Amino acid sequence: THWFGGGRDQPAIHSILVDPRDSERVLVGISCAGVFETLDGGATWKPRNAGLRADFLPDPASEVGQDPHIVVWNDADPDVLWQQNHCGVFRSVDGAANWSEVSSPDHDLAYFGFAAAVDPERSDHAWLVPAVSDECRIAINGALHVARTTDGGANWTALRDGLPQEGAWDLTFRHALDIDRDTLAFGTTTGNAYYSDDRGDTWLTLSHHLPPVYVVRLASW
Repeated sequence: THWFGGGRDQPAIHSILVDPRDSERVLVGISCAGVFETLDGGATWKPRNAGLRADFLPDPASEVGQDPHIVVWNDADPDVLWQQNHCGVFRSVDGAANWSEVSSPDHDLAYFGFAAAVDPERSDHAWLVPAVSDECRIAINGALHVARTTDGGANWTALRDGLPQEGAWDLTFRHALDIDRDTLAFGTTTGNAYYSDDRGDTWLTLSHHLPPVYVVRLASW
């Protein structure tokens, strides 16, 4: 197996989540492998991929070989996890023991992509920045949107106000979307950066002239 490294949109150990209730419990997300959990500070690890799907494997339900692109939770409810996955959007409500697909039935709304963010206090509120597919890593139909759910992935809404709706070829890397209370920000491979202070309802342009944006983080003071 060829290991590319890097972690932007290539295979990597990209997500490390330490349980705020118990620092001995850590979950990691690994490209081309899946989610793994330790309960003893890293001495032993177990895969936590039940319910995920890897359509590119001979056995799509294989315990190891899944391909999460990002795994997130909030510290207020670390038993609820989200992941943007190579083969859909998945959510767990039992600490990663089991996963359920919560992609939109219309894959043009929420299915493939890299970045994900979850509300700091409400674990059923999440945001994604979708792309077309593995083979075509650009904004869907040349129109950039952020997908939001407020009911655990049962329904998704496309947030477009203020984002380019023609000729957008952006991809948002896995760490280039962030949230702080009602504020969100994300950046793209084409050097664009956007900001919202109303949970994504409307967006302001921060820049169209950056190099490819790999990471976005909001700082509170």
